[in-house]
Amino acid sequence: MNQSVELDKNYVGISLKQLFHALVFLGIFFIPFNSYQGIPALGEFAKESCALFFIGASVVLLIDSSKKGRLVVPYKNFLFQASLVLFFWFFIVTLLNIPSIHSYYFKQTSGYERMLRQFFVLFLSGILFVITFYNVFKDYGHLQLFYKIRRVFTWSLWIVGSYAFLEILILKLKMNVFHYPLSLYKYFPFTDVNLDYGHYRISSVTFEAPALATYLFTISGWMFSYILTGKGIKRFIPALVVVGLALVSDSRAGIFIMMFQCIGFGLLLIRKRRHHKILIAILGVLLLGAIGVGIFKGKEIAEYVVEKATSFDVRDGQHTISNRSRFGIQYASYQVFLEHPLTGVGYGMQAYEAKSKYPKWATVNNWEFRLKYLNEENKAFPPGYNIYTRLLAETGIVGALLFLIFLGLIFWTTYRIILKGDDRYLLAVVIYISMIGFFFNFLKMDSIRVFGFWVNFAILLTLTAGSRFVWKHSNKEIEQS
Repeated sequence: MNQSVELDKNYVGISLKQLFHALVFLGIFFIPFNSYQGIPALGEFAKESCALFFIGASVVLLIDSSKKGRLVVPYKNFLFQASLVLFFWFFIVTLLNIPSIHSYYFKQTSGYERMLRQFFVLFLSGILFVITFYNVFKDYGHLQLFYKIRRVFTWSLWIVGSYAFLEILILKLKMNVFHYPLSLYKYFPFTDVNLDYGHYRISSVTFEAPALATYLFTISGWMFSYILTGKGIKRFIPALVVVGLALVSDSRAGIFIMMFQCIGFGLLLIRKRRHHKILIAILGVLLLGAIGVGIFKGKEIAEYVVEKATSFDVRDGQHTISNRSRFGIQYASYQVFLEHPLTGVGYGMQAYEAKSKYPKWATVNNWEFRLKYLNEENKAFPPGYNIYTRLLAETGIVGALLFLIFLGLIFWTTYRIILKGDDRYLLAVVIYISMIGFFFNFLKMDSIRVFGFWVNFAILLTLTAGSRFVWKHSNKEIEQS
């Protein structure tokens, strides 16, 4: 009888473990799917379908851990400690600003309510989800984890790509006959079918073109890795799909950030002699493609490049309104920082102070400020459009520097793992390429709620498990304990 009870306990434990593993990988698959109506009660996570799976996985993990009496937290990992130091500073400067927060009221939201919401997002994204990811990823070998996550992202890319292909046929090539097959995607979970007839931009299963670009930054390293592990011409297909989608999405930042990721990948190929043949093949294909395109579409391509490179002007052009909003809000954040350089105004409080500092060149004849950002009836807070200026305004120079140090540690650690060239190499290459994308993407978005970033961070925690950060005068390396 006792033996039967013990078997039942073991069975329940294994079932829960399998469940939170499955929920995490399902969440990774659904990262781009956020075009549906959403769940308003979830606040910033309202339209993020992947958050439903990650929250579910976290709950199951906590239940499983309570049964076992142990939750694995990488508190000895220097990278995890760096993130906690950063978050602790956010908390300290917010406490120091409590007297001001007490009087804040904007968008029908008090300062206290905003504070609680923002710290909830921070806790969920940067702590609870990271611990959940870590408890899943640590159960796999490095190569096993690499191939498993890449397979999940590849399947999601085929759904995203097929939807985008139909969008291109309809919006770019005016082939309206494909409306019916596109409408079938509404039966896919968390997906509403919407076409941008205003600007003819491609967004696929995401809610807008920039969101599609963020997803492409997230998976680009994984798709580029096929070039390293595959054979024949087909190994280039996933990378070409990602780069192609970035180009046709009409996201200006998407095009330029993808370019930096491609350069980063090329530099990694240069430093390893065994990859030189791959690099030569890539350059050859690009050269032939450039010649072919140049002959037939040279003028159109040149005009397209010039248009994108000069589309950040605030005076005139197709993107004038969004540029004025973006740069005006960043300017206001910087003004807030100049008034509160040491402690900022508290985490999540930037909008309360910035609303009176938006420059006239940004607000005059700008419907986005009139209808959204300064409209008290619209409860959505104006985005900061840049995490670096947001942190300067909210957490002061110390908070911004701590965040940059945190990112620097991630890059440094990943690069040292790449130099070692052991079984962690492929995962390190993917993280390196992805982090390049996130680093530049933070120049245009202000939210810490970037799931791909925290997935990569959790992977890096598993790669450095049992490691300690050691500075050596001779060769500066990360030594295994």
